[in-house]
Amino acid sequence: MTRWGRKLDRRVIITKTDVNNREYLVTAFLEDNRMLEVSCEDPYQTSLLGNVYIGKIKRIVPKIGAAFVEIAPGQKVYLPLENVKEPMMAKQSRPGKLTEEDEIVIQIAKEAVKAKPPTASTNISLKGNVLVLTTENKTFGISKKLDADRREHFRLLLADKLDGQFGLIVRTNAQNCPDPEIRAEFERLLQQFHTVTGQYRHRTCYSCLYREPPGYVAKVRDCLAMHLDKIVTDEEAIYEELRQTFQNGTADMDGKLVLYRDPALPLSALCSLKHRLEEALKPRVWLKSGAYLVIQPTEALTVIDVNSGKCVKGNQKDFYLKVNLEAAEEIARQLRLRNISGICIVDFINLDTNGAKEELVHALKGYLAEDAIPTSFIDFTKLGLVEITRKKVKKPLWEQIV
Repeated sequence: MTRWGRKLDRRVIITKTDVNNREYLVTAFLEDNRMLEVSCEDPYQTSLLGNVYIGKIKRIVPKIGAAFVEIAPGQKVYLPLENVKEPMMAKQSRPGKLTEEDEIVIQIAKEAVKAKPPTASTNISLKGNVLVLTTENKTFGISKKLDADRREHFRLLLADKLDGQFGLIVRTNAQNCPDPEIRAEFERLLQQFHTVTGQYRHRTCYSCLYREPPGYVAKVRDCLAMHLDKIVTDEEAIYEELRQTFQNGTADMDGKLVLYRDPALPLSALCSLKHRLEEALKPRVWLKSGAYLVIQPTEALTVIDVNSGKCVKGNQKDFYLKVNLEAAEEIARQLRLRNISGICIVDFINLDTNGAKEELVHALKGYLAEDAIPTSFIDFTKLGLVEITRKKVKKPLWEQIV
């Protein structure tokens, strides 16, 4: 992958490290040795995200348009009802109408956040390296990040695969994927679809019909579109799992998976992961110019303030725009790094001209577009603040590290 004609070094690091006297399994995505994304998981617990269960509807709350579904005794998830289209019902007392004690197939779409339970969906998404198969959304979609010729090629290659039972999405990862690998992955996803749809009527309540691969597998899968140079781990079990998962999945993995072995210098220390994580949790972020950001999460939203700090002022007119442009790039990085989601309000340094504001917005949109998670510039508020939204999927970094 290149930027402005320069080759970028992109790699994923997977290892264990201690933070605040607790061990975490850390999966970090680095670009030119800068950490852009990171997740920290308990190495001895598995996430529910992406898993498919037969759940029991315990409570329907019309006022909030949601149901609470139990996926294990005493463990409830939140199911918004507005997007429930053609749910798979393992047990239903009144056809066509959801009722308490009915048994329904759901997938965990978002992790629990603070006091909020995990969010579920009845649209089951089965993800592969280059394709996604969906049960309720039965359309055919192709990533807009693919060039026009490839989009047309995939339309011809896969459009006849849809038979009205499921939908199909071609991911950005498919850009350089050979047709035989794409066909093979489609057949694997189709088999998973038939397993889920063929079993749910005969399985007991609380059964797990599909279990999502570990978070580090999903991260490698998602990063393949970024033209990775290396995937490095010092955990033999993880190395073997990745090798087996991707050995027949994509040619882009050839020679990129590395098992790091050096007892004198652990991988975590080599990559300074502990220091990087501590920096990512600090409210203040210094910029090269001497300006800095202050990042403050609240219950409802995240506030980011841009300060000129130690900058040496040159031309007053160009100075503030230059600082804001530098801040815009770092803000987009911090959203990914800290996994900030929901509403984000940014107080940039005031700009006097509409032309300068337009240049800032154009640059900010470009940086936000590099995020794999849907992130959008909304507008300037009446007070001149910038509003950004980012889809909630996983916990922010400051909640992952407890």
